[in-house]
Parts: sequence; structure tokens; C-alpha cells
Amino acid sequence: MLEFLRGRDVLVAGWGVSGRSLIEPLRDIGANPVVTDAGATALAEAAELGLEVASCVQLESTEPSDPTGLSRFALVITSPGWRPDSPVLAAAVTEGIPVWGDVEFAWWVDQARIYGPVRKWLVITGTNGKTTTTQMTHAILRAAGISSVACGNIGLPILDALRRNPGPQVLAVELSSFQLHWAPSVRPEAGVVLNVAEDHLDWHGGLDAYAAAKARALYGRVGVVGLDDPVAASLARRAKAKRVIGFRIGVPADGELGVVDGKLLDRAFTKAAILAETADISPPGPAGVADALAASALTRAIDVAPQFVREGLIEHKVGPHRAAFVRELGGVDFIDDSKATNPHAARSSILAHPHVVWLAGGQLKGASVEDLVEEVAERLVAAVLIGADAPVIAAALARHAPEVPVVEVRAGDDISMRDDPSRSEKADAVMAEAVRTAAGLAGNGDTVLLAPAAASLDMFADYTHRGRSFAAAVHALEDGDIGRQP
Repeated sequence: MLEFLRGRDVLVAGWGVSGRSLIEPLRDIGANPVVTDAGATALAEAAELGLEVASCVQLESTEPSDPTGLSRFALVITSPGWRPDSPVLAAAVTEGIPVWGDVEFAWWVDQARIYGPVRKWLVITGTNGKTTTTQMTHAILRAAGISSVACGNIGLPILDALRRNPGPQVLAVELSSFQLHWAPSVRPEAGVVLNVAEDHLDWHGGLDAYAAAKARALYGRVGVVGLDDPVAASLARRAKAKRVIGFRIGVPADGELGVVDGKLLDRAFTKAAILAETADISPPGPAGVADALAASALTRAIDVAPQFVREGLIEHKVGPHRAAFVRELGGVDFIDDSKATNPHAARSSILAHPHVVWLAGGQLKGASVEDLVEEVAERLVAAVLIGADAPVIAAALARHAPEVPVVEVRAGDDISMRDDPSRSEKADAVMAEAVRTAAGLAGNGDTVLLAPAAASLDMFADYTHRGRSFAAAVHALEDGDIGRQP
């Protein structure tokens, strides 16, 4: 499958983490990588490493017969963040040049045995819970003594995982909708769609296209869907997997995993097997239990014994910025769920606490917060809003929770970490003010919860920066800050 690339030029579109991971594998199969990126700094960095570079403007403006243009390339491998209508990618399609994502390329590298025997891929996708489920899956595999690695959208590029020596037997692969869009050939040993809610609609153009991209996780041997999520459950009909099973936070039917009397029960891969106690699960609550059921389904699909499922789930601990406890002060708990970057994730986070001072805001990416606010209104003590779409959330609160006090903490002007990283201090100052305000609105028994329901890039470098900024502000609080009105 990759022989057509030997001795040919391949365009690497995007000089990020995924782009960097492509270089050595392309060289190993005898191809010549050429890097393009919209940023001059990125191109300069690639050139300093001795790589051939081409500007996007150059590639977009050349004639098809021009040897410096797109026609010279046998393949374009794109960063997952590049939209299909990006000028370079659209021009490549027009010229009949195949466009792959780095995951698609990694799949064929693995199938070609470039770096050893073919691995088993366990693919995890969904609007929320991907990283936690991937980590749980990896923990179960470790408990079973199976050589494995967590990779993909979780941080480690799949190609870097494949190049490890000795190589892993199983890959726990977290994939975003972007990555799945550009990876139509992937056929995992087992794949799960956890849930599907409004997110990245600006990239995909609508919920149907977003869900269709997620459904590609269900094209392998076993497909797994979250039955408590109506959209995810409906994808079972689109699944091309040889077998489709489901999981639910409730009593499972035959062919399902679920929960009975506080125990995770498998009725899909055996008549009935107890896998773990819900009390063993981190993070606690419905979202954590759902992720544990999904990880259990994936690993049971490759014959991991129930005892190792339990051991792995007990061993797993939630990662940073995912409903992480920061501090208790004056009877108020402070929770960092900065990873709740869309309304669906924020919903799960808020519903885990009875009395919430909600710290929210950022970039909604086209998602609506109307249903979220209406559902959680009775749990809200107050709301403190930051970021570009704070007014949108404030308007929803005014409509659906008019009795909830709302404070918007504004920066004074637009903050863009992409435009000027030196403005980090200003973003941190806004967060510090928001945390002080939230503490002042909280009382004994309340939870101050950072569950933004929005992306972070309008103010912060990423969600981890936002979470660290929140935690730093919380640790700076004193007893007198609790219950003090702004």
C-alpha cells in the first residue's frame, strides 16, 4: 500500500506534533517529506532541521504544470486540525492528489509491518470522556500484562508509539472527530463511541457530519456504543463492525454491559460476569462509571479476563483538570474540570454536585448552552463567567435561571493567546478575579466548579493552562474570601 510513495515527494501539511511524527516514518519508507504550514515561524523551524519547506501561498498560487506546485506530490498528509475546505487541501483534491490524516498514514504503516508485527487497535472516541476511557483501557491492559501504550489524541502520536522498541502489542488509541474524518481506512479490533453532543460544529458544518466522523470508530471487528446517549446509540445502525454491543448505567440486557447493585456487569462477552464495584471507579459519578464500562467493553472484546478489568480500574486515577479536587476552604470545595470544554461535559460535571457556583466561559464553537442551563438551573448557587462567549451564557442564564446571580469578569479587551503569548499574565489575572468572585458567592457546603462548557483558546494557551490558572488562584485564597460578596 505504501510502495507508491517510494522516491516520491509527500506534503506534510501542518508542523505540529502530528506533523513532526511523520518525518522519520516517511524517510523510512523512502519518501521525501516536504513541510508546509500557515506560520512563518513553523516553516523556519522545519527548515532549520534540514527539511524542505513550501509556503501555503506558494502551493495555492502555482499552476498545475508548475514543478514547484502541488502536482509534484504523491500524497498530502494533513494535520487533523486542517479543515477539508483549507485552500491547500481543496486544491490537492481538485488535482486528484490523495489527502490522508496522520492516523490514516499510521494505520497503513502498521499494516505494512514497517515497525514490526501488526498491532491490535482499540479506538476510543466521543464528545466527552475520551481521555479518561483511554487511560482506563491502558490501565486494564497493563494489569493483564499486555504490552500496550495510550496514544493518539491523548498526546503521544500513533507513529511514535509504533516506532517504540520493543513495540506494544495493543494500542489504546484516543481519536478526535478531526482525526477520524481523515482516517477512513482504520478498522480497529474494537472501537467505542462514548457519546455525541454539539461540539466542533464550526469545523464539521453540522451535527450529522460530526456524528458520521465519530461513527468511523465502529468500522472494525467489534463496535461499542453508549446506550444512555441517544445519538451514540443511534450510530449502532451505521456501524460496519462485525458485532455491535452497548453499555448503559443501568441493568444490562443480553449483549450489553451495565450496572447492577453497584457492580459493573458484563452480559456481552459472557452470560454474566462481575467486573468491578462502582466504588472502585475514579472519577466517581455517572460519567466515570460510563467510561469504565466502555473501557471494560474494549478490553473484554480482546479476551481480557474480568479479574484484570477490576485490577486496572482500581489502579486508574483521574488525570489533571478532569473533575480534580483542588482544595477545601471554609466548607467550600474547589473543583477543576477545565477539560469540560463543551456543554455536554459541563452537564456531567455540574450534575455531580448538589450546590454549585459555576465558573464558565470561553469559546462555545457554535454549541448551544440553552438545554444545559435549563437542566442544571436548580443546582446553581451563582455563576461567574469569563471569556469570549460569556455574554451568550449570561443570556441563557437570564432566560432559564433568572434567580441565579451572574457576574461577568471581563478582560477589558479581547485576549488571544495565539496572537500574543505574553498576554498570559492578563488571562491569569482575569481567572484570579473570577475565582475570588466565585469564592465570595459560595458558602458552607457549596462547590466552586470550573466547568467552562467552552474551549480555552480565546484567553489561555490550552485547557491545561486554564486549569493551572484556576488552581493557582484557588490556592491564593484566604479564609476571609469565602462568602464575601463582590
